This record gives sequence, structure tokens and C-alpha cells, in this order.
Amino acid sequence: MCRALESLPITCLERAKELKALFGSLLQKSDHSITSQSKKHDKLRFNIEEPLKWKESFEKLLSSQNGLCLFRAFLVSEFSEENIAFYLACEDYRETKPSKQAAKAKKIYDEFIGSDAPREVNLDHVTKAITKENMEHLNNSCFNLAQAKIYTLMEKDCYPRFLKSSTYLELSRKAKTG
Repeated sequence: MCRALESLPITCLERAKELKALFGSLLQKSDHSITSQSKKHDKLRFNIEEPLKWKESFEKLLSSQNGLCLFRAFLVSEFSEENIAFYLACEDYRETKPSKQAAKAKKIYDEFIGSDAPREVNLDHVTKAITKENMEHLNNSCFNLAQAKIYTLMEKDCYPRFLKSSTYLELSRKAKTG
């Protein structure tokens, strides 16, 4: 297994596999709302038209649990999964209790922003410097600028490629044809 796949949460990998299996079975189904097809899919609730909504906006893709899992799996295949991992880590950081912020902020910075970060995201020097300065005075918004840059990068670069991917094109074709 490649290193990038190892970093993907096992639940996301399992969900992506379940969704792929579920979508495969949809070729023979005419029902537009699939729920609990089998024991394996009992926890899945999926509307076949959901993938069409993902094309409306990047935000709609990220707000869908199924969409996020498939997008994240796509980023792993593109060797850029660190972008969504950083974005989600920032979202999680905002919800962190103040007493735990320092440790979490250091972990995020060391993993994604620092010069020797193992999963370094593509940020310009100025953004890195501002984020490093923000680390001196922690608050819920210390990663906002860096997160916004990565969001924009994904929205302008990764998201359009996802929409052109064979996986998404097949899902949207199935959704259109029912």
C-alpha cells in the first residue's frame, strides 16, 4: 500500500469502497433512492442524484460526506491528499478547546507548514511567515489565511480535475440516466 493511502482514515477508504460497490450495482437499478441494499450497505444512505449536486460548487462537494470521501480518495490518487488533510485539520482546530489549541496548532504546523513538514502544503513564503507569526498568539483563526489559500488551490485546480475524472463522470452519467 502506498504511503498516501496509509494516511487516509480507514473509515474513508472503507466508505469509498462501499460507495464504489454501491454505484456499480446502480447500473442495474432504476430506483433513484438507494437505502440499505444489503447488510454491507446498511449504514449507507445515498441519493443517486447526489453527485450532480457536487458539480454545482466545491462547497457542496465538501459538505457531502460521500463527496468528501470520494474527493479525498481522488486526491490520494493525484498525490495531493495533504491539501484536504490540512483543510480538515484546520476545520477541526477551530473546534478545539483553548486548553488543547497549542498542542494541536503545533502538530498542524509541523505536519503541513514547517520547512521540513512531511506533508507540506503549497503555500507562498508570505503566507507561511504570517502563519508562523500567528503561532505566537494562538486563537481560532491562526490558520485562516493558509487554509483559505489551500481551499482556493483545491477549488481552482483539484476540484475541476475531480469533475473530469472517470469516477466522477461515470457517477454523474449514472445519476443522469437513472
